[in-house]
Amino acid sequence: MTFHPLDPLTPDEFRAASAILAREKGVADGWRFASIEMVEPNKAHVAAFEATGAIPERLARAVVLNRAENATYVAVVSLTADALIDWEHIPDVQPNFTVDEWEEADAVLREHPDVIAALAKRGITDMSLVFMDTWTYGGHVIPEKYAGRRLGWSDTWVKSVPGANPYAGPINGLHCVIDVNTMELLEIEDSFVRTRPEIMGEYTPHLIPERIRNLSKRPPLKPLDVVQSDGPSFSVDGNLIEWQNWSLRVGFNYREGMTLHRVSYKDGDVVRPIANRLSFSEMVVPYRDPSVDHFRRTAFDIGEWGLGFMTTSLELGCDCLGEIRYLDAFMHDSKGQPYTIPNAFCIHEEDAGVLWKHVDHDAGAEVRRMRRLVVSFHVTVANYEYLVYWRFYQDGNIECEVRATGIMVVTHIEDGQGHPNGTLVDNNTYAPFHQHFIVARMDLDIDGTENTVFRSETVMQPIDESNPHGLGLLVANTPITTEGFDDFNWNTQRAWKVTNENKTNSLGTPVSYKLVPGAAIPSFFDPSAPALRRAQVIDHTVWVTPNDENERWPSGEFVNQSYTDHGMPEWVAAKRDTRNTDVVVWYTFGIHHITRPEEWPVMAADVVSFWLKPASFFDRNPGLDVLPSMGAHCAPGMDHSGHEGHEGHGSH
Repeated sequence: MTFHPLDPLTPDEFRAASAILAREKGVADGWRFASIEMVEPNKAHVAAFEATGAIPERLARAVVLNRAENATYVAVVSLTADALIDWEHIPDVQPNFTVDEWEEADAVLREHPDVIAALAKRGITDMSLVFMDTWTYGGHVIPEKYAGRRLGWSDTWVKSVPGANPYAGPINGLHCVIDVNTMELLEIEDSFVRTRPEIMGEYTPHLIPERIRNLSKRPPLKPLDVVQSDGPSFSVDGNLIEWQNWSLRVGFNYREGMTLHRVSYKDGDVVRPIANRLSFSEMVVPYRDPSVDHFRRTAFDIGEWGLGFMTTSLELGCDCLGEIRYLDAFMHDSKGQPYTIPNAFCIHEEDAGVLWKHVDHDAGAEVRRMRRLVVSFHVTVANYEYLVYWRFYQDGNIECEVRATGIMVVTHIEDGQGHPNGTLVDNNTYAPFHQHFIVARMDLDIDGTENTVFRSETVMQPIDESNPHGLGLLVANTPITTEGFDDFNWNTQRAWKVTNENKTNSLGTPVSYKLVPGAAIPSFFDPSAPALRRAQVIDHTVWVTPNDENERWPSGEFVNQSYTDHGMPEWVAAKRDTRNTDVVVWYTFGIHHITRPEEWPVMAADVVSFWLKPASFFDRNPGLDVLPSMGAHCAPGMDHSGHEGHEGHGSH
């Protein structure tokens, strides 16, 4: 493995960072490490390393919580010098929840006599079947009496049998408020007792009733083997991946999970930069049901929890097909001690259909199959899974796809009771409407760091002497010269081009990559809604800001128990110039989840994506040099009897 200054922290570096804070500030028992992450070197330091081998100072940043004082501190340590560089108390904030707190809260609440009594009132006495799922509280709804505490509130779930799906057994009307610093139960909200209907919420085969399994006898599939007898076409050296003119580095941290760095494309003999850094910077999941069971349910899956902590190993199951290469990831617990996530990242190639094709009347057919490189990771956030795929194509396209799967939150209702904010998915059981907003942070460097973002729209040309039949279409490209937001417009097919106005292709056109929007959804919030005021980034499709290494979290760093948004709206108030400078594009996309019974008891993946496409970045189709597929890889046609046949030729 070749070292690079963008490589994530190693287990030894996690230990070293926590040891420095223990030695210098007594951060040990009674404290929690909410996060430890590498301080990424800036572009100049990375460029110097790549040019001369000069290694920048290795720094780590930690957010630590003194539980006894409910006090948050931010520290920066030098791993190179084994020294504390900075130590700052940040008043009136709460850092992200940790996995340890979530697990400890479940154990404490299940053993509490008041919780046991409340469940016994509902006929639930086997506490081994009970699961207390503790969420962050949401600052805009915190009662005044709990001000100044680190709060969680719990859902209560019960399994039908050991090993069953806990999310099939909601105990509605029963919630606990807990101080997660002291693990003190502050209050049991016992609002009502709901009759638990008989439902079928199991998805593992041995627990699905036979009557359900026999409804449809699906015939088995024959094997579909993906074989690369000579191995994959990509190479992996440490965190560096190279494939078909593409080069990129994989990074990882507690909050964003997988990050991609130094994305470039070799065009002839020239390595051309496209993106300095690609990641997800926030994920907001508001439930749109104001009932007692759901009004606090607005999750910041990145800011309140962290995708790195939620990343799951791909060593089990069938997550990827083909000739796979995996990379491990390293994370830490709330004591600052490291652990390994085996096979956290999957790297593989996929056949993706036809890249280009034409059948000439005289010369016959020329066809090239499309291959794509896929770099992916998966996270499990309580009941939901998010599967993230960055795909790189031979024609220079980049696709970002997210698949949401897992288990929907459900609520029981009584006979005849309405459910206006959700869909009935089982007997007297509904799944609330909700939304998944994902914010992609894209530091694009199109042939260099000085870029301009243009709003690109299709405009109807007026009928006049030059356009008598009304056929003409025009494209209007408007530069975004001051930081701020922009919104998707279906009527103009609005997209956004990140352009280097200082570089042109051989045709004299400035080089660009176009953000082609997909899954752009409106927030559906009143401007005064408290949930929106905490996360104003979700109210607009695109934001453009000058690149600032301190501006990473669009709803602020400390969103846990936040009341107001200290991120994007405060940044853009400066009205900084964004033309011909180092810019960041923030793209908000996601899933407007109007729930369906077909998604119960486990969701088939809901797929959303967007694209980054070269637009005058190349002189012509960069996939023109893709070689024809080998004959052994292309099967002849088959007739309906299964015998080999011959493909016919058609004509218009």
